[in-house]
Amino acid sequence: MHPIPVTDITETPPASRFVDAAAGSATAHPIVERVLARLRPWLPWVHVFMFLVFLAVLVVPVYLPESSEQATFLDDGRVLANYLLWGVWFPLVFFSVVITGRSWCGFLCPMGAASELANRYGLKMQAPAWIRWPGTPILSFIIITLLGQTTGVRDHPEAALEIFGGTFALAVVVGWLWGHNKRVWCRHLCPIGLLLGVFSRLGAVQLSPRKWKTGPDELTDKTICPTYIDLPRKRATRHCIECLRCILPGRTAGLVVSFRRPGQELESIRDHAPDAWEILFIFLGAGVALGGFLWLMLPFYNDWRQVIGTWFIERGQYWIGEPGPSWLMSVHPDRREVFRWLDFFLITGTMMTVMALSALVLSVASLASAGLARLQGSTASLFQAFVQIGYSQAPVALMALMIGLATELFTPFIRLGMTTAQVDDVKVAMILFGWLWSIWLAWRILEGLGVDRDRWLALMPSAAGSSAMAAAWWLAVL
Repeated sequence: MHPIPVTDITETPPASRFVDAAAGSATAHPIVERVLARLRPWLPWVHVFMFLVFLAVLVVPVYLPESSEQATFLDDGRVLANYLLWGVWFPLVFFSVVITGRSWCGFLCPMGAASELANRYGLKMQAPAWIRWPGTPILSFIIITLLGQTTGVRDHPEAALEIFGGTFALAVVVGWLWGHNKRVWCRHLCPIGLLLGVFSRLGAVQLSPRKWKTGPDELTDKTICPTYIDLPRKRATRHCIECLRCILPGRTAGLVVSFRRPGQELESIRDHAPDAWEILFIFLGAGVALGGFLWLMLPFYNDWRQVIGTWFIERGQYWIGEPGPSWLMSVHPDRREVFRWLDFFLITGTMMTVMALSALVLSVASLASAGLARLQGSTASLFQAFVQIGYSQAPVALMALMIGLATELFTPFIRLGMTTAQVDDVKVAMILFGWLWSIWLAWRILEGLGVDRDRWLALMPSAAGSSAMAAAWWLAVL
């Protein structure tokens, strides 16, 4: 495989050919490194355990009797499995990414481990260009998000088995077909890989080269890294799954473990390989997820449904009112939920429309801030400033996704006596925290762009975009 450059819009910082990362601003932690190195041989057993848990949570509920409306996760297997998925797994993954980066991917995820295991015995073909295209993980996330919404993945165990079990099977197939002792699935195709990768830039754990080489961080198979990272040139956290193979205590090679303030990488994003594809994902991904909740709240959605359905029926197109296949949409008459083709097209259409509007609003806001930054002395190009400022939307998007996707997160609080109003207050506080963090991040990014005078003026459009995102999610989840 020839090295394929990732989108990199920064200038290579002036430095000697080799730089001792441990001697820089980051403080190395040799004790932590030794502990992690000793933990590495046990990870395969952790992956086996997680696979068994994964299998139980997805398969067993399908064969359990229907849950009553009064059932709770304390007395019903189906409700318990749903809670483990949406009240434990998703919240822990999102919380952990801010603390330890993509530790879920390397430590616990059974999909990536199974894909790599299949790769050892597979065909080891070179991954085709369409897989290596930077837009592929964006499409993967959008498709799975749309399918999860139309099949009712948060409500029906059959849909959860289809979505999660199907992606697991696909990960194994991808591993068997492509790559040479690598994780093509984790690098290019995992539906939440890019999501976790972008937000891992907010993480407090940093793995940086002991001896840093100048030059762009390129995709290469001449590395021990399973996600193709050129370790001596590593400048970004996104693709690092923290599999611990590069942690080599007492050696001059590999990566050094250090800690940093959450969000520090994005505050100085110009030095950490900013990528326009990541910005596109933040803008589109947050929007399509928002649309999955907003269509339930839009007061005019049912009016649209009536008008469009009537239009089709008046023209003899009765198929629009027929249920579709159960693998594509929710068809559960016994649970009083049956989606028809009309529902499928309206739901996906609404989600795609909200996604486009979200991307438009955030793009205009970031572009306006970038233009003002240049007017106030920034030497970065308009495109460079646009991409860097776009990262400021990550915290508010993270908090919103955490609340939206982790639907069962707050169930125990209600059982412990909290009222619905109090839970809503917690959600509002989380969104406000993400909103304030985004504004602070935009302030710091503008500082890195060289905007000193009237920085607040360049901040205003970006802050308006963050405010729109926070307000839309507040409407959707509250």
